[in-house]
This record gives sequence, C-alpha cells and structure tokens, in this order.
Amino acid sequence: MHVMQPGDHLFRRESGRMVAALTRIFGVHNLALAEDVVQDAFCRALEIWRIRGMPENPSAWLMATAKNGALDVLRRERTARSFAPELSRFLQSEWTLAPVVEELFAADAIKDDLLRMMFSCCQPRLSEQAQVALALHILCGFSVDEIASAFVTTHAATEKRLTRAKKVLAGSKTLFDIAAPADFSARLPAVHRALYLLFNEGYHGASAETAVRVELCREAMRLNALLLGHPLGTTPTTYALAALMCLDAARLAARVDASGNLISLLDQDRSQWDQELIAEGLKFLELSATGSELTQYHLEAAIASIHACARRTEDTDWKAIVSLYDRLMTIRPSPIVALNRAIAIAQSEGPQRGLEEMCSIADRDRLAAYPFYSAALGELELRRGRHEAAGEHFRAALALARNPMERRFLNRRVNACERGDTQKVHDEQFWDRGLFSTETKLEAQDRNRASLPL
Repeated sequence: MHVMQPGDHLFRRESGRMVAALTRIFGVHNLALAEDVVQDAFCRALEIWRIRGMPENPSAWLMATAKNGALDVLRRERTARSFAPELSRFLQSEWTLAPVVEELFAADAIKDDLLRMMFSCCQPRLSEQAQVALALHILCGFSVDEIASAFVTTHAATEKRLTRAKKVLAGSKTLFDIAAPADFSARLPAVHRALYLLFNEGYHGASAETAVRVELCREAMRLNALLLGHPLGTTPTTYALAALMCLDAARLAARVDASGNLISLLDQDRSQWDQELIAEGLKFLELSATGSELTQYHLEAAIASIHACARRTEDTDWKAIVSLYDRLMTIRPSPIVALNRAIAIAQSEGPQRGLEEMCSIADRDRLAAYPFYSAALGELELRRGRHEAAGEHFRAALALARNPMERRFLNRRVNACERGDTQKVHDEQFWDRGLFSTETKLEAQDRNRASLPL
C-alpha cells in the first residue's frame, strides 16, 4: 500500500492546482485560507489512504475533497468573511453556491487559475528571487525548508521572504487577469525569467544536498507547458525557453551515476540522453525562430542544441558555441556569460587562450565566491600540465563547494593533480552550458553567504 508523503510528485502536481482554484473562489486576500483547505485535504488523504489504500484516481479524490472543503468554508463563513468580489453575489445563495464552485473546479477553469496565479506571483514589486520562491511554494507545493535549501539560505529568512511576498500578493486585491493582452504581454518577461531561474536552480543549483534537483526542472517545464497552452503565451520567447529546458533536461539522466557522482561529458553514456526530449526541444527551437526578437533563451537553446546533437564529445562545434556566446554577451553581458565563453574558447583554441580570456573577464571579482570559476582555472592549468597551479585552484574551489556532489568531484580533481595525471578533461561541470548560474543567482548567493555566520 502506498501512503502519500508530502514530498511526493502527486503533492507537487495537485497542490498548486488546488490552491489556485481555491484562491480564485476565496479571493487572493484569503490565500492562507486556501492553503489551509489544501493542507486539510492532504491530511485526510494520509489518514484514509493509510487504511483503505490509494484510490484509483487520487487526483480526482483530492480535488473532490478540496471542493467539499471550499463549500464547507463558504457556508460557514460567508456572513463573517469577504470572498472573491466578482463571485460574491453567487456565493450568497445555496441555489448558486454549489454550481459555481463546481464550475470553478472544472479542468479548464483550474488551468486558467494556475496561469492567473503564476502571473500573480510575478508581481513587479517583488524581487526575482521572491517571485521564484512564491511560485515554488504556491504553485509547486515546496516547503519552506526545501526552498531555503534551493536558495542557500535559512528557514527563518525564507519564511520571512514568503510572508512579505504573500502580503504583496494579497494587496493586489484580485488574481492577475490573463484575458487582458496588454497586461499579459507586460508581465510575460517576468514569468519567463522566473521559470528560467527555477529550471536553472534544478539543473545546477546551490543546494547543500545535491547539485542536481530533477524535481525543480520538472516543475519549471510543467509550468512553461501551461504557458504554451494559452494563446497569449505561445510567443517565440516561450518556445525558446521550452527548447532550452527540453534540450538540457534530455541529459539529466546521464549527468549523475548510481552513487550520486557527477559524470563527465566524455564518460557519459549518450544512449541515456532522452531522444524524445531532444526532438521536442529542436521542434520548439524551430518554432522560436518565427519572430524577429532574439533573446538570451534563443541563444542558450541554440548552444544546448549543439551539445545535444553532437554524437561524440569531439564532434561538438565549439566555434559555433563561441559565436553564440559572443552574441549573448551583446544581449545580456555578465561575468557568468563571459566565463562560459572563455571555456568554449579553451575547447576551440586550447587552454592557454581560455586562460587569457578568463583573466580578462570584466568584474571577475564577482566570481570569486563561485567554486567553478576556480575549478575552471584548475582544469585549464591541468590541461597545460601545470599540476601544482591546478591543485591550488582546485583546493580553492573545494573550500567553496556547496554540496557533497561538488566536494567529491573537486576532491577527485585535487587527487588527479597530486598524482600528476596528464589526461585531458572534458567534464560537463565546465564544458556544458547547463552548469552556469545566472548573474541574478550569483548576486543572491553573495547576499546569502554574507548573512551566514563565519
């Protein structure tokens, strides 16, 4: 008998749908009430399923329980509490109450409510990190501790951030209107950015537990698919973001071995790469080319497509990747993009050229706290046969490692230097675009590190 635990994928999927539907009924100012009803539904599921087993359709069971919980709350508190203003007249009479709630729990209505909630979470008054944290919590069912782990901060700091964000959300009075084209288009870039950060945190985050969090990638892809399902959301940029996610996610299964160790790109079994996801990513990339706008998502997806289409590591077209990074530097210049570019140049023109480019990165002091800057220096020095210099860089990176995966990997590199290994290394940790965090995340990590006790 399977007993649902709060971390199960079922919770992830259904929690957001239930909260979105209930918030639409109760009003955004009653978000806490919606969350309470969802929590009650899951508690009931734990109690009943432990005895009777999981029902044939657990999603439908949970939705029915949440719907009944909503009706109970509305009947009990409709005279003492104000609910969604646009629905108030329907909630006053028993004749209209049940049919309206039933209608709002229909599949199409819930899909729209999820989009409304997604856009509401990307309130311009909130920082990007707060937007992502809110989306993780409300739409994806992540706990405060899980979000704190993802963003390398404390439970208390995350709880405070979420509390403030929810207050801002409640102050907007109503959920975002996804039927207004101008408003939709104006907030769409913030939604894209939040989904990009969410996926990136999963693909190579700063969690203290693991360097790869598949569930974060999965949630970002699910929400982006929801965005593509809306007529106003099917833009070239959304397609480009979908392409990037699919192409990177296709390699997830091959990045980590059974013991949780990161696998180098050279040693990866490319037969494990998900060919269906690669094909889907390439299709989305083609669709993204229908407009005139060129975004960072287009360029990063194009880079990911070169990796995904190379049958062997040595088949990778590094000159094309360098060219794409050159264009990315003109659109969104940052030390991280420059670091990616320098590494691609090292692959194309040799380690000496890569080191020259790394040393000429503007604002490279902002990379000082990022372990893979020092590690990349170590790799290039190792390829030049300078084992002592490489070891110093790897030890500096090891001191900054954020999780056991990174520590094990960097320890192996330190040991390689001490043994005097001369083999060339093409590790995915350095030579794959998926490694590198965004500039925004680097800034967040700097702030978080500064706030922690020494």
